[in-house]
Amino acid sequence: MNELVEVSLMEYEENLSKSFDRLLDEYMIIRVGRANPKLIENIKVDYYGTKTPIYQTSNVTVQDARMLIVSPWDVSTLKSIKAGIEAANLGVSVSDDGKIIRVNFPMLTEERRKEFSKEAKKLLEEAKIAMRNARRDCLDVFKEMKKNSEISEDEYATLEKDVQKTLDNYTDKADNACEKKIKEIMEV
Repeated sequence: MNELVEVSLMEYEENLSKSFDRLLDEYMIIRVGRANPKLIENIKVDYYGTKTPIYQTSNVTVQDARMLIVSPWDVSTLKSIKAGIEAANLGVSVSDDGKIIRVNFPMLTEERRKEFSKEAKKLLEEAKIAMRNARRDCLDVFKEMKKNSEISEDEYATLEKDVQKTLDNYTDKADNACEKKIKEIMEV
């Protein structure tokens, strides 16, 4: 097999994998009524005049199913970290005792669960678009090679089927991840 073909297929697979992994990362952030440090760790807070993610300023731990504890490494930054969490507008209650911050996640209403389900579907569609774009880019390379007589018509047809089969595998995985997330969201 042509070296350019192999490289193109590897890049294609890598792009699909990145799109799928990004989808899973986004799903980790969607709230499902249980406390998860991923929900707040990337919120940017004012830390000595610099916007810094919470995970670089504090330890974030799960106290119970609906509460996170944020322990700033420097207690003097407690107020700015608390303000950053409140500004993120996550629908959580935030309190502090002068040393740590408690982030309480209330139970989700049916309406909020439906909103989060819609968000999960929207993220799925964005991932699928990215995957289809990766397929198009890969096939464009092969079309150009066919046009330049670097690969035959039969080789192109085989490659096209392989590319589609790989895309189908990734979209199936993405669909399953979405179904699982929606089930998790709607679970009371």
